[in-house]
Amino acid sequence: MRQFDYIKLKRGFWDGEILSFVAQIHEHKGKQELYLRQKPVELERLIEVAKIQSTDSSNRIEGIRTSSARMRDLVKEKATPRNRDEQEIVGYRDVLNTIHESYEHIPLKGDVILQLHRDLLAYTDKTFGGKFKNTQNYINETHADGSSFTRFTPLQPFETPMAVDAICLSYRQALERQVIDPLILIPIFICDFLCIHPFNDGNGRMSRLLTALLLYQSGFTVGKYISLEQKIERTKDTYYDVLGKVSSEWHEGGNDYTSFIKYFLGIVLNCYRDLEGRLGSVDRKSTPYEIVRKAIEDTLGIFTKAQILELCPSIGSSSVEAALKRLKEEGFILRQGSGRSTAYVRNPDNV
Repeated sequence: MRQFDYIKLKRGFWDGEILSFVAQIHEHKGKQELYLRQKPVELERLIEVAKIQSTDSSNRIEGIRTSSARMRDLVKEKATPRNRDEQEIVGYRDVLNTIHESYEHIPLKGDVILQLHRDLLAYTDKTFGGKFKNTQNYINETHADGSSFTRFTPLQPFETPMAVDAICLSYRQALERQVIDPLILIPIFICDFLCIHPFNDGNGRMSRLLTALLLYQSGFTVGKYISLEQKIERTKDTYYDVLGKVSSEWHEGGNDYTSFIKYFLGIVLNCYRDLEGRLGSVDRKSTPYEIVRKAIEDTLGIFTKAQILELCPSIGSSSVEAALKRLKEEGFILRQGSGRSTAYVRNPDNV
């Protein structure tokens, strides 16, 4: 069976791009701690939005869907699931809530991962929730013409429990000894988890939940406020491409993690930049009108009032409404549709 020893990463060489990503993320992390003290109300609003987006996007990646209205109600626990997809969604919601609320008290161990997987599938009629796979699984790729081929064969079922315990133990040891920055260690662990593919179902969603858990535990809590899962969904093709590269020669221990590390760090850095953009400077007091106008200037294409509210957590619905009305009267934006279908777009004469 493949061996796992993250202590050896101490001897690794990381190129300038990876080191630059790591340095920038640490810098943004320091700014976030300032926001936590000065903008708690705005951050609470972002948490609510991010939970919905994370639950939606992580499930959509796996083809699990419901309407936007149902997704909001399910995540806010204002509705009960009506079908299989919604059962999967509320399971993800519950595990994400557990991680948000208790990440400091969730040790990275095989039996704990099994408990999280059990909760992920708790609302479904699947009987393998909380159990490692009992049949060989394969990672297949489907072409546009409908043909498919096996891109990667994960570990066999009998190897899986030992492998999961091994990567968890090695991760904890490497973290404790500080052999490498956690921002590099975390994506390596996630790659190995996905290559083991320990479950009959739910591997992708579990990997994204574990990503949030490990980032939070190392102090990088940006995913609570800006959805990591949504960033991954929007770059899904790249996500699968880099995972494919990482899996090459994985069984022999000759794989190269670099492409996924860079992708992962790019996602995290993008979240921090997004957070800073939404909260703005902590030193400057802007009017609601100025905040909304700046958000629109940074938005491409058609947008709705709800989207502007997400981008402007420091102001309320009535203030956004008033700013949109003024911007429309000034000719800065144009309205499209009416009622619930109302949307806006920048006036091309002002672009």
